[in-house]
Amino acid sequence: MVRLLTLSLMLVASTVAFAQKKVHQTDAAPAPIGPYSQAVEANGLVFVAGQVGINPDTKKLVAGGVDGEVPQIMQNIQQILKAAGLNWSDVVNTTIYVKDLANFQKINTLYAKYFEKDYPARTTVGVADLPGGASVEITVIAARRK
Repeated sequence: MVRLLTLSLMLVASTVAFAQKKVHQTDAAPAPIGPYSQAVEANGLVFVAGQVGINPDTKKLVAGGVDGEVPQIMQNIQQILKAAGLNWSDVVNTTIYVKDLANFQKINTLYAKYFEKDYPARTTVGVADLPGGASVEITVIAARRK
C-alpha cells in the first residue's frame, strides 16, 4: 500500500513538474499594472488575471460605475480569451470582486449577456477596495477543449 501511494505521489509530482506554462498577452486589453501576466495557460487551463474597467486605449477607468465598468471588463476579458484562441463558451469559472454588494443584481444582468447557456461556476466576493478606484474586478478560468 505504501509503495502504491509513493508511486502515485511520484506520478502526480512529475506531471506537475513537467507542466508547460504559456503566457498570453494582447494590446487589445489593458497592460498589467504590476508584475503579472494578462493570462497564463498550464495543462489546458487558461487563468485570466483580474480585470477592472480600464479602457485599453485611454488607460483610464471608464465612467459610470458598475454600468460602465462591467461591459468594459467583459470586453477586456474577451480580448484576452481571443488572444489565447478561446471564447466565452470555454470559461469554466469566474470570480467577481465587488465593492458594494448592493450592485449584485445589476452585475448579474450585465454579466449574463456574455454567456449563451451553461454558465460557468462563479464566486462573488465583497471587498473593501479595488485597484484604481474600480467598483468591480473579474477573473476567469477557461479550459481548452481537446
